[in-house]
Amino acid sequence: MTLPPLPPDLPEVRGKLIPGAELAPYTWFRVGGPADALFLPADEEDLAAFLKALDPAIPVTVLGVGSNLIVRDGGIPGIVIRLMGKYWGEIEALDGITLSARAGALDLAVAKAAAENGITGLEFLSGIPGSLGGATRTNAGCYGAELRDRLVALHGFRRDGSRAAYRGPGKPGALPEAHFSYRHTDLPEDLIVTRLILEGTGTDDPATISAAITALQARRAETQPIKEKTSGSTFANPDPPGTPDQRSAWKLIDAAGCRGLKVGGAQVSPLHCNFLINTGTATAADLEALGELVRARVLETSGVDLRWEVRRMGRAQRV
Repeated sequence: MTLPPLPPDLPEVRGKLIPGAELAPYTWFRVGGPADALFLPADEEDLAAFLKALDPAIPVTVLGVGSNLIVRDGGIPGIVIRLMGKYWGEIEALDGITLSARAGALDLAVAKAAAENGITGLEFLSGIPGSLGGATRTNAGCYGAELRDRLVALHGFRRDGSRAAYRGPGKPGALPEAHFSYRHTDLPEDLIVTRLILEGTGTDDPATISAAITALQARRAETQPIKEKTSGSTFANPDPPGTPDQRSAWKLIDAAGCRGLKVGGAQVSPLHCNFLINTGTATAADLEALGELVRARVLETSGVDLRWEVRRMGRAQRV
């Protein structure tokens, strides 16, 4: 489908609107082409006003910190919206064991804020790279917990600028319920999540909770290539948590002989087989081709069709 060119008179904004912005610096892989235009909204009102005034035919794509993303080499058509900065990273402790956090808050920052307020049950977020908005889209989880387990409610805007809100799974209230499954949510595709209400499991001494987070961070540093140009886990595990004899993606990849496998400047991490890394010269095409090669070898050796967990978006080649 041929998209209409961006009009020269895009809506006025209070944030920043940058035509032709290169997106590679905004992704952890450090690859990818430009956005037709990058919008950095100042706040929710700025975002809503822009969406209401924008031609409905122009596509809108939302980025967080780009931790679980491959932007293809041709870049992303239309408007790319990035919810980052001081406003979008705000976290506030509410009554009891609940927190309010905007979508641009880093998962680690949310875990630390919970610890500072003596709230337990959110430590697992410290093991998830990226921001809370991105974690919502994939129902991110680790160390035995997922975002849906702690979600009370979420708020955001639809493509037309109208407000929308959902309650967490099993939570009481009049809001429609958001449904989550393993690494998936049924939230509308055009929903831009802007704020979440999260609930912990109890209270404890802040120092004790902080120590638990520090231990999880050390465990992650020992087992994942966090100092490389990489992302979160590349592929979802074939079986949801709790499945008897659950199969792990990394074990299947290792058994298929893919540890250290390379395509161009992209490599399967020798440290953790479910991570791809940019060794310094990779293109988005290299990373995607390597991922597909891994999928093919795993399918051939084990019969398992691995599902991408890393999001891939945009045009294959520059136009």
